[in-house]
Amino acid sequence: MTDPARLWVFLAASPLFWLTATLAAYAVADWLSQRADRNPLVNPVLIAVLLLAALLTLTRTPYETYFEGAQFVHFLLGPATVALAVPLHRNWATVRKALAPIFAALLAGAATAVVSAVGIAWAFGAPFDVLASLAPKSVTAAIAMGISQEIGGNPALTATLVISTGVLGAIMVTPLMNAMGLTDYRARGFAVGVASHGIGTARAFQVDPVAGTFAGIALGLNGLLTALIAPVIIGWIR
Repeated sequence: MTDPARLWVFLAASPLFWLTATLAAYAVADWLSQRADRNPLVNPVLIAVLLLAALLTLTRTPYETYFEGAQFVHFLLGPATVALAVPLHRNWATVRKALAPIFAALLAGAATAVVSAVGIAWAFGAPFDVLASLAPKSVTAAIAMGISQEIGGNPALTATLVISTGVLGAIMVTPLMNAMGLTDYRARGFAVGVASHGIGTARAFQVDPVAGTFAGIALGLNGLLTALIAPVIIGWIR
């Protein structure tokens, strides 16, 4: 028992181990999603999160130790967001025809995402730091955590809320849009991009490339607009 225990202590302290564990968890989750024919309920992000949470709990590994390895994946959030310009360029002719509806939907969606979340939490008596952490929950994590820190929120709580929002949006978007009879993939993609940032955008690309393109546009524009309106709304509450 001594040698395996020593080996585990060595592996657990290695950033490479936790990076590998993160990639392996997502690979398993994505395989399960493929086996389920990309059913929205079998969301690879949610499954990967549950697998890693179980591993960290069983091994009693602090988050700080885990993040020493996972930070390399976190770093890739920035380049991945910038890479969304590629499908935008490829579908620019389609996007250009819908500029007016895009900006109208962006303004309505961004305002609703912030006001509804903060308003409901405020009505239930949530403390100010929770309200500030909730405000950017529909923005991709790389932007949301920065907004949260600037307006007095807790970036770690914001990251959790961002992931929860993204997973719920990715699960709900397809059945919800089908139930509403919405068949325009531009509208479907833009809606999930505004509401559920990168995780929703990944789901949109699985469904249709046009939906993914418009989701990517919404992701970027919503991050910019939320960075402008969230401080104003939180300032009023303060």
